[in-house]
Amino acid sequence: MANYYSDHPEIAFHLDHPLMKRIVDLKERGYADAKEYPDAPVDYEDAIENYKRILDITGDVAGNILEPNSESVDLEGPHLENGRMIYASKTFENIDATRKAGLHGVSMPRRYGGLNLPNVVFSMLNEVISAADAGFQNIWSLQSCIDTLYEFGSEEQRQKYIPRICAGETMSMDLTEPDAGSDLQRVMLKATFDEKENCWRLNGVKRFITNGDSDIHLVLARSEEGTHDGRGLSMFIYDKRNGGVDVRHIEHKLGIHGSPTCELTYKNAKAELCGSTRMGLIKYVMALMNGARLGIAAQSVGVEQEALNEGLKYARERQQFSQKIINFPAVYDMLSRMKAKLDAGRSLLYQTARYVDLYKALEDIQRETKSLTPEERQEMKKYTRFADAFTPLAKGMNSEYANQNAYDAISIHGGSGFIMEYKCQRLYRDARIFSIYEGTTQLQVVAALRYITNGTYLSIIQEMLESEVADDLKALKARVAEMVTLYEEVLGEVKEENNQEKTDFVARRLYEMTADIIMSLLILDDATRAPELFAKSANVYVRHAEAECRGHHAYIKNLKADDLEHFRAE
Repeated sequence: MANYYSDHPEIAFHLDHPLMKRIVDLKERGYADAKEYPDAPVDYEDAIENYKRILDITGDVAGNILEPNSESVDLEGPHLENGRMIYASKTFENIDATRKAGLHGVSMPRRYGGLNLPNVVFSMLNEVISAADAGFQNIWSLQSCIDTLYEFGSEEQRQKYIPRICAGETMSMDLTEPDAGSDLQRVMLKATFDEKENCWRLNGVKRFITNGDSDIHLVLARSEEGTHDGRGLSMFIYDKRNGGVDVRHIEHKLGIHGSPTCELTYKNAKAELCGSTRMGLIKYVMALMNGARLGIAAQSVGVEQEALNEGLKYARERQQFSQKIINFPAVYDMLSRMKAKLDAGRSLLYQTARYVDLYKALEDIQRETKSLTPEERQEMKKYTRFADAFTPLAKGMNSEYANQNAYDAISIHGGSGFIMEYKCQRLYRDARIFSIYEGTTQLQVVAALRYITNGTYLSIIQEMLESEVADDLKALKARVAEMVTLYEEVLGEVKEENNQEKTDFVARRLYEMTADIIMSLLILDDATRAPELFAKSANVYVRHAEAECRGHHAYIKNLKADDLEHFRAE
């Protein structure tokens, strides 16, 4: 029987990282829960074993329920009945399976019925489920919206809503509108306070809402009359049990067919304010989006893995000119690059998740105890900055790699890859949205640009360069050091030129150089610690990164500000 976790030991490798001890100790706070909850770990080793058990259960569900159901879900999709969204029939089976396996409320404290798992493990669960069915991963992973309510809602709201999510109810984040996509400052869904009923009322339309007929919604709405920017927006909690919201339309999409994308009409819908007014976009949506972007990075890694699996399986079976096509250099070149991108992208994903775990755990302690030591405050500040810097890299690069791996999987299949009966076409269709939703790759570049120009990435890279690698990898590390020299050169020139238009124009190339170098250093570290898993990928990825960096260096170096005239659209 397939197991989407244990079949890929590269995932478990990332549980054995030097930062994990600190993460688990912070998350478990002296392992005090063991006195009250029988499933709580008693020490670090017990916690890691618990994570592995949960991952193994998830791998079994993914391999033997979610994946076998995936084609049926893709063909049927959700449908609309009397203003309600109805999942595909096999999606109901999937939800029931994950509920029975206890895979809900994974990040929430045990006192609310959660599993208290760190973000690293949640990202692994996301990867595993996405590899089986990326559309279902959308539905399942939106349980992470509860993190925002946990962080910013009242204790009364936590007690009211978190146990329901832990029991398996669904969530959505209702942000975008017909005239407010990436520019959320234009959100106009109206929130007015009902003095008589002592509640808020929501009126308007939301569009492109993933899992839009969920049980509990977090809704961005305009609470301040007369405003037209982000300062007039607040976050609200809408409970489907109260009524007032109908599904007007379900989008017919290229991919992720099992994931319902809805247009919603709010008609005097009763809602609760989450946190403070005016902070909806400025603070709460930013937290919500960062979590969602890490989820898309994990979703992307899952599809990267499944695309590789499909490519490998076909190449090992397909014979042409009296030999298996996996022996053709053109084919094993594609496969080796697919594997290298997967391993490097996965390493970036879990490094980002570790940074998120560290600052989130310290924030949680500060919320409850109202105090941190000076050392802990400095640690929280450091990892908040690292997480903010790495998240746009993890989301942007992995979403692009998922598209590239899915494309290459079809190429390996040849004409068969264009036939609907092969899974690779579905992976290709599913992957296309990853670099669009929760912030396009272009927006990830914008988010990363300030960390490029202020030297944050460069200082991280220089620190990473000080790490030792295995002797047989030192030549590769020297090549990465040369990439860093090229990066510093063009970065210095762009900053010195001080031309904002040119900076924005070359930002994507600087972003890719940044990510290429960081992922090269991460994969070299992985290969040093586990050469049997990563040595081949380290050799392939560094060469791939070097070619990209040299090309970007030459492009930026030879681009003059006056040249931009040639690129402007009419």
